[in-house]
Amino acid sequence: MPRKASTVNCAAVDLGATSGRVMVGTWSQNRLELSEVHRFPNGVRQVGNHAYWDIAGLWEQVQQGLEFAARSLPAGEELASVGVDTWGVDYVLVDAKGRAVYPTHAYRDDRTQDGLKALTDDPGALRKIYRTTGIPAIFLNSSFQLAETVASHPAITTTAKRCLFLPDYFNFLLSGKMTSGQSIAGTSQLLNVKTGRWSRAVLKYFRVPTGWFTPPLHSGVNLGRTRNIPALKRTRVIAVPGHDTTCAYDAIPAAADGTDILISSGTWSLVGMENDRPLLSDGAIAARVANDQTGRGDYRPLVNVIGLWLLEETLKDFKSRPSKASEWTKLINAARALPLSEHLLDVKDPVFGNPASMRQAIDNQLKRRRLKPPVDLTAYVRLICDSLGQGHADVIANLAKLSGRTFKRIIMVGGGSQNALLCQATADAAQLPVMSCQLEGSAVGNMANQLIALKAVKNLAEFRGYLSKQLKIKYFCPA
Repeated sequence: MPRKASTVNCAAVDLGATSGRVMVGTWSQNRLELSEVHRFPNGVRQVGNHAYWDIAGLWEQVQQGLEFAARSLPAGEELASVGVDTWGVDYVLVDAKGRAVYPTHAYRDDRTQDGLKALTDDPGALRKIYRTTGIPAIFLNSSFQLAETVASHPAITTTAKRCLFLPDYFNFLLSGKMTSGQSIAGTSQLLNVKTGRWSRAVLKYFRVPTGWFTPPLHSGVNLGRTRNIPALKRTRVIAVPGHDTTCAYDAIPAAADGTDILISSGTWSLVGMENDRPLLSDGAIAARVANDQTGRGDYRPLVNVIGLWLLEETLKDFKSRPSKASEWTKLINAARALPLSEHLLDVKDPVFGNPASMRQAIDNQLKRRRLKPPVDLTAYVRLICDSLGQGHADVIANLAKLSGRTFKRIIMVGGGSQNALLCQATADAAQLPVMSCQLEGSAVGNMANQLIALKAVKNLAEFRGYLSKQLKIKYFCPA
């Protein structure tokens, strides 16, 4: 195993809903140096009335990126390990040999609405399942997806032998081992939040075969050497927390006393806290708190708020939109110069989930309230950022009430942390200072778990301590 004084090279495969990347991290003298060696687009493929992921295309890009990663190192050095994180809930159904036997639907597919309605119409079942799993009833949950698949195609229960969540599937392609990581399994609404094991009662409710799953692995398990990628023949596959949100939170240098609110701001805004127990009260059910499992025995109660998806999709309706950093800065600064939005969007409105036109969806919501839509792109940006900031603040207030905790600071990472307007809007709405960290959140957390598994660092607290000394930080004080 590498010694602390050694130089250790790791590769993080970090897959998001709109893009993927492969990054190399070099750990030397208690510092992490990052290099992005490959970035590629990702997106939902609409076929008829359903939405899918191009899994084969992603795997091709992952392999290419890992080959780039190996070639990027100085002569004589090699990758010690690789870890994979992805968005939550989606999965691949495979046969006993790992061959995919069913197309991989994307979580934005609305095929689950009937199942969602059935559960929400049964308050007793809704409460029982929430208190068992710690996951709110949301249309995108793996539970509803799997239930719909089994109901629509019953023969799949004999054809498929395993259900591999996306990071587990890519770990299988890399290592040849089919496993279930606790972090990513925790997003499914099928795992017992207190025991970390699959809930037979919940699996029975959704009519999902228990045989599709194996006992969840804790974070940091060594799955063995990679296969079929010659440049990585000595590289170990580490089962890092497969959920990108868990990885992103791992990278955040949060205060040990639990008084920080953590926001991972990207396509979604994940607003949460660190806790030694899940939040499972009726209030938590109403607030739709998802109890993220770290795979180490602790929890991050958090709430999904629609995030930069609102802005990303709105931009598609404008011919003239920013394409490089300087243009983004100019647009954000122009939006900051506008007055505070007098009326805000209801960011919880389900119409923003996957509309044909986000601009039209925004306009329609405003018109229903007898309000005028923004006049240009700059005004849309101002409205969206102000609305997202208030959405963050509403969640923070609710988490304080549910946990009985007083929060002193907000730490933001991810793409939204580089949006000065969004950071300021969050600070103003929550009346808390925002610490914006220029941090490749999920990729860094991915690497942190690899380094812990390789014994290059002792634990997450030690890693955070070292990392905090090299971060670029900006503060936004509430007005």
